[in-house]
Amino acid sequence: MATTTELRKSICGICEITQCGLDVHVENEIIVKVEGSKENPFNKGVLCSKGAATCEYVYHPDRIQTPLQRVGTRGSGEFVPISWEEAYRLIAERLNTIKQHDGPEAVAFFSGYAKHFRPYLKRLVHAFGSPNYLATTSNCFEATNMAQKLVFGQPTVPDIKNARCLLIWSRNPFHSNIHLARNILQAKENGLKIITVDPRITPTVERSDLHLRLRPGTDGALALAMAHTIISEKLYDEEFVAQYTHGFAEFCQYVQEFTPERGEEISGVAADKIREAARLYAGSRPASILPSACSVTHHTNGIQNQRAIFALAGLTGNFDVVGGNIANPPGFIGVFGGFATRSGEYSQPRRWEEMAPRIGEERFPVWSQLVDEGQAMHLPAQLRSGKPYPIKALVGFGLNNRMWPDSDNLLHSIDDLDFFVNVDIFMTDSCRHADIVLPACTSLERSELRCYSQRFVILTQPAIQPLYQSRSDANIIFALAAHLGIDDPLLAAGYEASMDWILAPSGMTVAELKQHPAGMAVSNPILYVPRKYQHKGFNTPSGKLEFASLVLESTGKKRGWEALPVYQPPSDSAQTTTALIKEYPFVLNTGARLPMFIHTRTFRLPSMTKFRPHPAADLNPKDAAALGVQQGDEIKISTPGGAIAVRANLTDMVLSGVVHMYHGYPQANVNQLVDRDYLDPISGFPGCKALLCRVEKITEKKDGIEGGRL
Repeated sequence: MATTTELRKSICGICEITQCGLDVHVENEIIVKVEGSKENPFNKGVLCSKGAATCEYVYHPDRIQTPLQRVGTRGSGEFVPISWEEAYRLIAERLNTIKQHDGPEAVAFFSGYAKHFRPYLKRLVHAFGSPNYLATTSNCFEATNMAQKLVFGQPTVPDIKNARCLLIWSRNPFHSNIHLARNILQAKENGLKIITVDPRITPTVERSDLHLRLRPGTDGALALAMAHTIISEKLYDEEFVAQYTHGFAEFCQYVQEFTPERGEEISGVAADKIREAARLYAGSRPASILPSACSVTHHTNGIQNQRAIFALAGLTGNFDVVGGNIANPPGFIGVFGGFATRSGEYSQPRRWEEMAPRIGEERFPVWSQLVDEGQAMHLPAQLRSGKPYPIKALVGFGLNNRMWPDSDNLLHSIDDLDFFVNVDIFMTDSCRHADIVLPACTSLERSELRCYSQRFVILTQPAIQPLYQSRSDANIIFALAAHLGIDDPLLAAGYEASMDWILAPSGMTVAELKQHPAGMAVSNPILYVPRKYQHKGFNTPSGKLEFASLVLESTGKKRGWEALPVYQPPSDSAQTTTALIKEYPFVLNTGARLPMFIHTRTFRLPSMTKFRPHPAADLNPKDAAALGVQQGDEIKISTPGGAIAVRANLTDMVLSGVVHMYHGYPQANVNQLVDRDYLDPISGFPGCKALLCRVEKITEKKDGIEGGRL
């Protein structure tokens, strides 16, 4: 009997960064091959190494197959299977009991990966009455957005296609987003000039016209030195600055001390290169800034450093112009797709004033003013202290403890909870500490709505039915709402009715989107209108682009935060802790992307781990020689917070004196070495990109040191 192969359309949800279109080849309801979908305008048929491993990911034997209830001690991994109905009943009983006795704020909810369900989860959280919706945004792109809101009043995106110059700041899309890298190369063929700021020599650097190789943590000083050149040589847009900015005089006075020579002293970038970069960026209008998701903001002065970078766009008038950093209204799940939605109204059914203070609200007031979420980095502290109120239960969707600094601390804090639920595809460390574990399905087994900046939208349908007893995160959320007895018409109406409500302003419907399984161009797309600030002003307290932030001036006055983007070295650095530097002479920089890994999600895939089978840290060969270390030797990386054993990977890609380590290795979690309170006081982001460490060669083989924590 001949076997028929059916082609079905879907998207990849492994990395949750790109949502590449997929052509899924299915035989007898089994996926036999996955290719990139040429109809999708984002990836145009191309997949990265992670997407190419989709079959391995979907059919991995480690998948959680049924709902599970803990029977052993937390962390033991001892569970018994239970039914979905029993799981829902147990969760609803425990959460409602806590709500009755301690208030709804005593229950916190967390959204990790995936992201497609976030509007529905946030609505559930607030409809339940809790202010404590937390997400990976507490440690990812949101601080970059905060910096833009403090300067511009809203986030922006670079218009790379129409730019004459692109300033790429600590980002390497060749490893993190190959489709963005392709777009940059196409623009370069059309004459785009590229400046890349990065302590590493990356594939992006190798394709750049100018490389500013700075010391980690000195981004703000480098940006201020560029600003010094732009101002002193009168390369700035005088008309724009005079009409549309606030705090320029104070900013000018402050940057006077950041001459290119001072910038060189702090950052290590030659003064002449700083001048060259400033002249190229300011003299090549329109010009765009492409920031990293969090490379700059993962510093103890991250927000201020990032503000100094975006101030360059303000100086040159490259805000909201064709070829500059353009401003569009919010879209769906962080992407402007060229259509209006009611996503914000949907996800926030209650005002903050109607609920208790959010987690981290008192400690990080600027975060709470600019971000409609709690700050998850404060969760362990509140779990430990019980202040301003105790958290008794936590419901996680893809909660991964390794995204927190001092990651084990979060697990220890979770162990003191009355109740913990986690939803995931695989049995993670966090799941092992849960009371109830629920199996989620992959993107190929669910329906989800996604949009793209190319004014394209897709509503996928399952390419195969969910394996085992797994279910979509969104379906789990709507089922929990019903079992919790939440009185909310949209949650009661369900998933597709909620999407129709969100999409109503666009004129599109679920029924229409289902007729286009590969996705469709947005009907009557919103066209880009440049210089909207000329009519609407800026969404800042002054109504102008702010070199001196009125939010920081008012909110941070008592805390010593400066309205200007003041540079301060990392809290742990040669400039601030002279005693510590003697014992820990290297700078540890964690989290840079590797092409085959995304956080902890693909470590279990043999096709990915074969490229780097052992946890390894990147060392400069000169440093390695001084330590007597050769390629592949075992080394110990130590901070005051602990130590891990890994292999040495010798490469000129890294600066001398700096150690780069990818995060999330199950055998050697480098984030465990970051102090739990080593945070930017404004955003709450951990200082993962610049802390001090010691590196030693392991000369004596001991049990348990092979890629492990010591």
